[in-house]
Amino acid sequence: MRSALSFVWETAKIAIIALVIVVPIRYFLFQPFFVKGQSMEPSFENGDYLIVDEITYRLRPPQRGEVIVFKYPNDTSQRYIKRIIGLPGETVGIKDGKIIIFSQGREQVLKESDYLSQSVYTAGSIITTLNKNEYFVLGDNRFVSSDSRRWGILPRNDIIGRVLLRAWPFSALSMIEAPAY
Repeated sequence: MRSALSFVWETAKIAIIALVIVVPIRYFLFQPFFVKGQSMEPSFENGDYLIVDEITYRLRPPQRGEVIVFKYPNDTSQRYIKRIIGLPGETVGIKDGKIIIFSQGREQVLKESDYLSQSVYTAGSIITTLNKNEYFVLGDNRFVSSDSRRWGILPRNDIIGRVLLRAWPFSALSMIEAPAY
């Protein structure tokens, strides 16, 4: 009887220690995310299992090119994955398939060859100016993506975190880095 009670107590201690370690990590530092849909192909495929870093944006603002997971502004119960294109204070324009960033009196055509093939065409003809804490996001599969071209800007407080790691499929295990522009 005593050994059974000892076993139960040791098992309970291990479970409590595991909960004390795992719960804060899961809810405050990193969280899993499954890609659903085709909006980020070819960068991320339907069914990819990603780890989202929730810490970085507490220390610094999101940067252009980072892939983020966020609460969809029109239904915050849904989670989306997109790439940051426009930053607060910038004006983002799309014309003739090109993305143009207007910032501090300069105009820059965004070069996306690090993650998009030359055949990808960014449809739309818009110009939008972002206020403080607003971002413009696009999916890499521009033809099928529901993104800032359709539903508008993304408020900073809807951003959950940046994609840090692709954990599945195991053959595609990799850290996710933002491209250099």
